[in-house]
Amino acid sequence: MTVVTLEYLIIGAGPAGLQLAALFEAEGRHDYLVLEAGGAPGTFFTRFPRHRQLISINKAHTGTDDPELNLRLDWNSLLDAGHLFTDYTERYFPHADVMVRYLADVAAATGAKIRYHTRVDRVSKDAGGFTVRAGDEIFTARRVVVATGVSKPYRPDIDGFDLAEDYSDMSVDPADYTDQRVLVVGKGNSAFETADALIEKAAVIHVAGPSSIRMAWRTHYVGHLRAVNNNFLDTYQLKSANAILDGNVRRIERDGTGYRVTFSFSRADEVVKELYYDRVLACTGFRFDASVFDDTARPRLVINDRFPEQTPAFESVNVPGLYFAGTLTQQRDFKKSTNGFIHGFRYGVRALHRILGERYHDTPWPADKLDANPDAITRAVVDRVNRTSALWQQFGFLADVVTVDGADARYLEEVPVAYIDGTGPAFVVTLEYGPDHDKVDPFDITVGRIRQDAVGEAHDAAYLHPVVRFRRDGATVAVHHLAENLENRWDRPDVHVRPLAEFVARCLT
Repeated sequence: MTVVTLEYLIIGAGPAGLQLAALFEAEGRHDYLVLEAGGAPGTFFTRFPRHRQLISINKAHTGTDDPELNLRLDWNSLLDAGHLFTDYTERYFPHADVMVRYLADVAAATGAKIRYHTRVDRVSKDAGGFTVRAGDEIFTARRVVVATGVSKPYRPDIDGFDLAEDYSDMSVDPADYTDQRVLVVGKGNSAFETADALIEKAAVIHVAGPSSIRMAWRTHYVGHLRAVNNNFLDTYQLKSANAILDGNVRRIERDGTGYRVTFSFSRADEVVKELYYDRVLACTGFRFDASVFDDTARPRLVINDRFPEQTPAFESVNVPGLYFAGTLTQQRDFKKSTNGFIHGFRYGVRALHRILGERYHDTPWPADKLDANPDAITRAVVDRVNRTSALWQQFGFLADVVTVDGADARYLEEVPVAYIDGTGPAFVVTLEYGPDHDKVDPFDITVGRIRQDAVGEAHDAAYLHPVVRFRRDGATVAVHHLAENLENRWDRPDVHVRPLAEFVARCLT
């Protein structure tokens, strides 16, 4: 039996595991290893999404050669990875096979230390650290970073739900559903991706779930229903055989060669009906698989046991030294920001890397020195908000922090807002949508919008814009909103720069 001892063990060689490995390699840290059950990086993408079209955008032509700005429209590239995803395809919504090829090239280019065909069987912990068993091999590590994603289907507690075909295993050949009545359980992107694929062949398609459909273009959460998957809505509202059922599936039963489904409608005074289908498809999402952790290392789960609960440092709340990276970290911003997606968690992983450096390797958070005067601080903030991709993608979750100590200031980039600590004076810079931005139809022209030069009303602006907060003794004591701008340029002298400089000056006095 082989025993390997390491500082860090990363479980999973998907985008998050590769991102952390790339950052370790870039700093010259080699005391880590990535364990991957599959035979190549990104095994998840060899199977998912089932209909093979990614919904992470890939804009190769942006009109600029600024690499930082381009990452705002490139949702698939990893950081410090040696390759850009936009060099692989110009398709706006790429085929998933391109992601598989891209991740393999990243692993090779970065020199990531990966052990393939190594499926973790058990994780345990004692005073000396973690012991991870994988077949006949034993790995010990002071710290473990779990980057496996949500790999296990989420199965709601519905009587007879085991009769439904799971999204992971169902046929993706539309011809297999010809002239059939199909029930799709779920109202997320996997459900509508599936329904959309069956429109030409299935006789009737019903999409069912208890929650209201939330459109990403309205909520600004990219995990809600995306326009690329919502053709099905037309077939329902234009009375073309299909329907969306709002309510709860109570029971699924065999009925001859088909299924009898008992359904309780939410918007019809709780009317209960029995509906009949040839197929029932379960598109209810995924959850974290905690089965490999024994009692000494099992992380506490939250959100219907779908995610491990984490501190602001992405560490398990009940297992010290157990960290998480990638889509698992969406527990910290569930259905609000972008930690569930590559374009968000790549920056979360970079933040985790810096947190680990601070905690265990005496590596301070990278910072630029500034003069602590209004002009210098304003110039630094304006320059950053006009270029940053991290604050743009991780809106409201990551912040730049300008700490002030007498005549000196330090500018720290991309700190998780909840991780910010300290009692000294500091400016916290985020990009945020306005209050109740998800409560109104953004395409309704009868709803008024704040003028782009209305400095005094910028706090009510609905669209993404910079927010600067001044903190003292750990509490926010003043807030300034920069007026929103169609071109996302916040550098107009009298609209953005001067009001910000005046705000900074007031805070420093």
